Parts: sequence; C-alpha cells; structure tokens
Amino acid sequence: MSEEDKPSTRMMQRLAGLGLLLVAGLLLHLLAPILMPFLVATALAYLWDPAVDRLERLGMGRGLCVSLVFFLMSLLLILLVLVLVPLLGRQMHVVAAKVPLAIDWFKLSLLPWLEGQFNVGAGDIPLEKIKQALMANWQSAGGVAQGLLVSATSSSLVLLGWIANLVLIPVVTFYLLRDWDVMLANVRGTLPRAWEPTVVALACECDEVVSAFLRGQLLVMLALGVCYTVGLMLVGLDLALLIGMLAGLAAIVPYLGLLLGISAASVAALLQFGDWLPLLWVALVFTLAQLLEGMYLTPKLVGDRIGLHPVVVIFAVMAGGQLFGFTGVLLALPVSAVIMVLLRHAHDRYRSSSLYGPAAAEPVAEESAPGVPAGGGD
Repeated sequence: MSEEDKPSTRMMQRLAGLGLLLVAGLLLHLLAPILMPFLVATALAYLWDPAVDRLERLGMGRGLCVSLVFFLMSLLLILLVLVLVPLLGRQMHVVAAKVPLAIDWFKLSLLPWLEGQFNVGAGDIPLEKIKQALMANWQSAGGVAQGLLVSATSSSLVLLGWIANLVLIPVVTFYLLRDWDVMLANVRGTLPRAWEPTVVALACECDEVVSAFLRGQLLVMLALGVCYTVGLMLVGLDLALLIGMLAGLAAIVPYLGLLLGISAASVAALLQFGDWLPLLWVALVFTLAQLLEGMYLTPKLVGDRIGLHPVVVIFAVMAGGQLFGFTGVLLALPVSAVIMVLLRHAHDRYRSSSLYGPAAAEPVAEESAPGVPAGGGD
C-alpha cells in the first residue's frame, strides 16, 4: 500500500480540507464589512471572462481584450445611469401622485364591496392615517439620494470609504480579468495530486451551474423586464418601466416576478383607466412573457442545470443577509448552487458505498405463463 493510500493519510487530507473550509468561513465572517467591492469585482470578472477569451482567440493580446471589454462595461454603466435612472425617478413621482387616487379608489369602490361581502366597516380601516403616512413616505422617498449624499459627506471617513469602494471595483475588476486564467492555473497546480481529478471535475460542474445562474438567469431577468416594460407601454400604462423592471428583478425567484408584476400592473391599470378591459391586456402581456420564458428563454439561456427549488432560493437569500449582510445576499445563490453540486456528488458517493447497502437483486428469469414451468423445457 502506497503512502497516499493509507487510511491515516486520507483522514489527514480530509481534516486539512475541512480545516481550510472552516478558516475560509471565519475569514468571510470577519472581513464581511470590506468584502463587498472585491465580491462585485470578482462577479464582474467572472461574467466577462468568456468575452475576453473569445476576443483573445481572434489573435488579440490579453491586455487589449481586457481594455476593450472594460470600455464596453463602462459604456453600458454610463448609459444605464444617464438614461434609466432619470426615467425611473420620474416614474417614482408618478407613483407619489397616484397614492391619493389609490386611497380614494379603495374608499369609494373596494371598501363598499368589502362591507357587503365580509361585513367590514369603514371605521375598521384608518384610511386617512394610511393616506397621510404614505404621502409622507413618498415625499421623503424623492430625496433619498440627497439624504444619502448628505450622510456620506457629513463624515470624512464614510466619504473616503465610498470613494475607495468606487475606485476599487473597476481597478480590481481590471486586474482579475487580466490574470483570471493564470490564477486558475496556479490554483490547480497547488492541489494535491490525489485530489486533483476529483476537485477539477467538481469545479467544472460548479462552474457550469454558477455560470448558468449568473449569466443565464440574469439574461432571463433582463429579457423578462424588457418584455414586461414594452408590453405595458403598448397597453398605455404610465408606470410601465417601473413595474416591468421590478417584475424582471423579482423573477430571480420563479413566479414571484409574475405575481408581483401582474398585481401591481392590474392596480395601476384600474387607477389609470378606471375600466376592467385594460386588465385583460395586462394579463395577456404577462401570459405571453411567461410563455416566452418557459418555451425559449429558460431552456436556451439556463437549461436545467441550476435545479434550485424556489423555497431554497428564498431561504438562501434571507439566510445570507442574516449571516453576512449585503455581502451574504451577493453570495447566497452562487454558494447555494455550489452546495447543491457538492451534495449531489456526496449523494452519489453514498449510494455507491457499502454504508448504503447492496443493490436490490434483479429478477433472474421472467415470470412464466400459467401452467408452464419456469425452465420452459422441450
């Protein structure tokens, strides 16, 4: 028996691996306040590395490819800030203007129906207090950016932290993109030779699942947001952009974007048009978008490689936020996908081990016909 095959050696290797995982978890917990820019930069580098590799296969240098991709990312971010943010800001003001109309519609239309059906009295719901609270919150919501700016500039340390994060993200992203392949090769070269085939196979499977989520699911969310927005604009809804984008973002949890989007769009359509017919067009928009997602977007962009149950998605996001704050929210779903791959591998190992037990014996001979011996002799 070679030195690597001894049970004591294998046990030491497993304990070393477990110790590394525990140390990594402890460091993640201790360094959580400063990890956000590095995690964002790592996610951006991971998302854009395939584009850099494709350009590099055309014969271009790695540095030039990274510069071109970096310029494209910056251009998309500038367009997002200059075009989308002002449009969403105007839609927020439209929402603030419609809050009193929503309260009045509830008082004059929905509340009488509730009184007739469920015997709910008008005094049971403090409509005026709700209206005043909503108006106060929406009016203050318009100055959120101003409030954040004031709070950031009130402390020099907070301001320096914001500036450092904004500078760190593009700088770290650039260097990670430039050296991504080299870092992966170095990590692979440091693996124990006995572990290397298994670790590489698991890493490839984890990469397939995480990339399917990060690239595929984000593209699905973006496509659904565009479909919802364009469809609601064709209906004539004033809040089409706001509702469409929120529904697309909520699509990270299956069917949550559909439920939130169609509910918000139906209420907005009733308040804007005062008729039930636009609700049919709203339902048609979301139905066609869901058909597009189920028949083309998800099979084409994601496939069946993620396999995370909706309950697991919700729990992972909430647990990550509770344990590590915003950093945990960023890490929740990719880490859940990796854990799913590892659990699937552990399940396969368990099923093939002696602990699970021998497989059920297959029938030796088919069941014979009545009156005919199983041997079926001449």
